[in-house]
Amino acid sequence: MTGKARRPALRAVGAHARRALLAACLFLTPVAGGTQNAQAWQGQQLSKAQYLEPTTRYPHAVLGDDIEYGALSLRYEGGAEFTIRLPKDRVFEDTAPRIVDVDGDGQSEAVVVESHQSQGARLALYNAGGLIAATPYIGQRFRWLAPVAIADLDGDGTVELAYIDRPHLAKTLRVWRFEAGKLSQIASMPDLTNHRIGERDIAGGLRTCPSNPEMIVASGNWRDLMAVTFDGKTLAKRSIGPHRDRNSFAAALACK
Repeated sequence: MTGKARRPALRAVGAHARRALLAACLFLTPVAGGTQNAQAWQGQQLSKAQYLEPTTRYPHAVLGDDIEYGALSLRYEGGAEFTIRLPKDRVFEDTAPRIVDVDGDGQSEAVVVESHQSQGARLALYNAGGLIAATPYIGQRFRWLAPVAIADLDGDGTVELAYIDRPHLAKTLRVWRFEAGKLSQIASMPDLTNHRIGERDIAGGLRTCPSNPEMIVASGNWRDLMAVTFDGKTLAKRSIGPHRDRNSFAAALACK
């Protein structure tokens, strides 16, 4: 996972147009998972994942407006397509799903940010079979997290998942690992961020310059760009220059 993820095009239109489009979208009927053979996706690669069914039932507006998503569409290379719908007390509060083989079985999963009406956000893994694993909810309504990287950060052959816990408040980088069917936190570091309230994208991401993976984020006060590495036990950070705007992140991710 590299670079920054942006909100879908629905975010870019004006308020009245967005609401009209929202009303129209709610009447659409996407492909339902129940119409496919339950095993049809196994052995196939996940080729596309996208959010569907926009909703205003969770009016946090952390990503610029109060529209989130109630369903996740998963399409596999063999043509099998499934739609996972969340219960009414949850939404996908995110820019876009990330397609990554987290568990190392050769078949990718969708990694998403999912929020609960009273418990806030969590990071979750899905495939056509449903929820695989998730981090605990942050624990409070309107508390969010912003993904940074999903990759083998320490070179041990196992994928780590990193996000900023509450990038506007706690500003804490957390690293998790998927093992034995669940996600466990293995490291954390304070005073880092990658998002400001209302921004439609998540800044930073992962770079390799030339070989060691580095997570690119901002200092908690947004003055500096920070490169963060993980050695399997601890996180280490260093300033790589001042933060000015998104061009600063783009240059850093391009190893300039």
